[in-house]
Amino acid sequence: MERAQEQASTAGPDGPAARSGEPGTALELLVHGVGGTTPQEMLNDPRTVRITGDHTAAVFRRADDVDAEHSPDDRRRDGPVPEAYVWCNLTSGNGTRALWLLLLPFMVVNLAHWMRPTAHGRRRTVRLYGLLVRLAGLTLTVLLVAAACEVALDLAAWQCAGTAACADRHSWLGFLSPTVSDGGWWSAPGRRLALAAVVPTALTVLLWYLSRRTWSDYESQQPIERAPEPEGEGGPTALGRPGFWYGRRLVARLRAAHTAAGLITVAAAVGSAAARHDRRPGGSAVLDTLGLMLEAALAVCAVAVVGVVCRRGRSEKRLDRTLDERFVRRLPLAALVLLVLAVLYAGWERPGWTSEGRLPGDTTFGGIALVQGLLVIVLGVVAYALHRTDPDRRAVLRGLGGPAVAMLACALGGVMSGGVSQRVSDWLDGTGASIDGPPVLLTWQASVIPPLLVVLLGLFGWLAHRAWQLARAERVAVALDYPDEAQDRARTRRIAYTRAMASLTDRGPRVVAVTSGVTLLLGAGALVGALATDETPGEAAQGTYPVVHGAAETAQALGSWMIGLGFILFVTWGRRAYKDAAARRTIGILWDVGTFWPRASHPFAPPCYAERAVPDLTWRMATWTRATGGRLVISGHSQGSVLAAAAAWQLAPSARKRVALLTYGSPLERLYGRWFPAHFGPAALGSLHRDVDCWRNLYRLTDPIGGPMRLPGAQVDHAPLMDPLAYGRTALLPLPAPILGHSDYQADPVFAEERRKLLARLRPTAQEGPDVPEREAREGLDVPEGEAPTGPEAPDVPSPRHEPEPPAA
Repeated sequence: MERAQEQASTAGPDGPAARSGEPGTALELLVHGVGGTTPQEMLNDPRTVRITGDHTAAVFRRADDVDAEHSPDDRRRDGPVPEAYVWCNLTSGNGTRALWLLLLPFMVVNLAHWMRPTAHGRRRTVRLYGLLVRLAGLTLTVLLVAAACEVALDLAAWQCAGTAACADRHSWLGFLSPTVSDGGWWSAPGRRLALAAVVPTALTVLLWYLSRRTWSDYESQQPIERAPEPEGEGGPTALGRPGFWYGRRLVARLRAAHTAAGLITVAAAVGSAAARHDRRPGGSAVLDTLGLMLEAALAVCAVAVVGVVCRRGRSEKRLDRTLDERFVRRLPLAALVLLVLAVLYAGWERPGWTSEGRLPGDTTFGGIALVQGLLVIVLGVVAYALHRTDPDRRAVLRGLGGPAVAMLACALGGVMSGGVSQRVSDWLDGTGASIDGPPVLLTWQASVIPPLLVVLLGLFGWLAHRAWQLARAERVAVALDYPDEAQDRARTRRIAYTRAMASLTDRGPRVVAVTSGVTLLLGAGALVGALATDETPGEAAQGTYPVVHGAAETAQALGSWMIGLGFILFVTWGRRAYKDAAARRTIGILWDVGTFWPRASHPFAPPCYAERAVPDLTWRMATWTRATGGRLVISGHSQGSVLAAAAAWQLAPSARKRVALLTYGSPLERLYGRWFPAHFGPAALGSLHRDVDCWRNLYRLTDPIGGPMRLPGAQVDHAPLMDPLAYGRTALLPLPAPILGHSDYQADPVFAEERRKLLARLRPTAQEGPDVPEREAREGLDVPEGEAPTGPEAPDVPSPRHEPEPPAA
């Protein structure tokens, strides 16, 4: 281990020794996919050595290959030297990251930012799209903190502690109760609210701390420095821009704004009840004036927060190392000062003040729901306008994937906030009559859960029927793929069913569209019902037909239990993952897909692991090819192929020409190309094919994730690999061959053959000495392309078998 580290340290950042290797040295840089693995499994050797990196992400080799570039052992020239980049700890390394499940709405709304349609020449419209998503993310932060205020301030401190029956049942609230404590100092309503404000304030501080800690670990990882792009230049994808994977400045600014928004929400919840009391006839004029001044200051600070969020988002054309100090430090500090003033104002002595009814939460939650709905609708209009500018028939939902996902993020936020409020209310109010409970709107929102589940059950029933139809059609195709085999009905059915289930991935956009549309309609109905009646659904349905009243009562009861049970299961799953490595890996798979993108719209989302992984891969490829002049194949499986493509885009053009790309089980076009067309659309993937020396893609019909690239005029895709490798028992495979699906592509002989052809096409560069200036190595590690001698060309690759495209959603 020490030997490897010593050699790695002599070459600069993440590079091998500065001594040049033999021209023709070949390296295969393996990048694993979702769920992670170990270097021993990737390299198929129990003895591995960490070449460079740390415990979070590192590059490993077999112990026998540490000196491969400088060893005269010819047996290593039979194939490339395998090298494994292990990045799974970036997303599923320790148990505490399972708690990131609670940040799921923030992660989903951040995905919506990157789902905008492709549009050239519409810069203002693109900026408007990003602005709308950032505002939606801000409403989710306010909603989460408002839910914490609802639980701590309204349900516990205001209603339960102010009601004798509820306070008697919960002795831990006794010191806050006027009757139990016999008028103790903390029993005044304002002081109860001030003390309860510790809970939402602590939640806000915790979110700020987690965001700042991950910000220093992820967003502050500096990519390879390159010359800034001209202001007017735009490529087919933004992933190749120097500052794309360096979101340090934007995340710091958004973190300050969202932290201030959370503190302002707490201050408004504490001070509004006292201000409402002081405005009553006979109240103190001085306190009334102070309340008006406090509310005005909170409004000014809220406008400042919105202004910071509305500022231009990311700077991608260069590495932006500056920070907006006046926003990052002063804005949260100003909000904290206002919170302290609100606590002091609410805690002032007010004789005769008692807590009655609910805190004014209906208006707050109703306003948040209304703003979110309007933002989603306007976002849909903007997305459709962008899609019409440059139509892409493969883009999901005709460019409306981003608005649909943003709607789901708002729905998740409402379910989580409503769920915890409903469960805490039921826990505090065992009889159901001592306190008023949560705001009426949360009850209406819970009541729409059963109708939504009915729609989803019908949708999944349609998917099951569609899978059955596809499986029947695939049986004929399976028989044609294995024409010389004696057919086994059970074996054929199993293969056909696996192919049919894999094809359902292409129906995912319809599921999202139906769920998002129904959620929007039901949410609008819940908002109208709550504002029009100011009663729960069961109370509002009294006096109507018995069927309607019974349905309303049933939906209200079932919705309350479902939303609460769902939240409990959510937390329980996260807690189980804290102790269970297998469950933690399952959650890690979710984050592998959801946290690939930088935090461009919500700073409290789980951190972007690609801001560490992509610079790691870029530095490794650039320094190795520069130091050795050898041939490099970056081999990416599943999500690893996405990282490989992103890292290739970050290389300087001449360095990109020294690299071959081998992808297998890749979602680059099937998922990323359709859901993120502005960054992985046909133009972007076509430019990647032109920029790298050569590219080959492998996929199976039984793979639910990977698929073809579908690049017109480019021989990138191999014909679908046979899965299983043999239909029945053969002399080479005497035991039944498994159906591999998304895993173990290296088991297919085609993998080694395609890798050999890629290496044959690559041309090793001339041998270069260690006297190259270090500055050149840092700034793109670029050398003139003419230095590369010509090498052997690979034989022509047969055209891939044409496969029917899945229907565009």
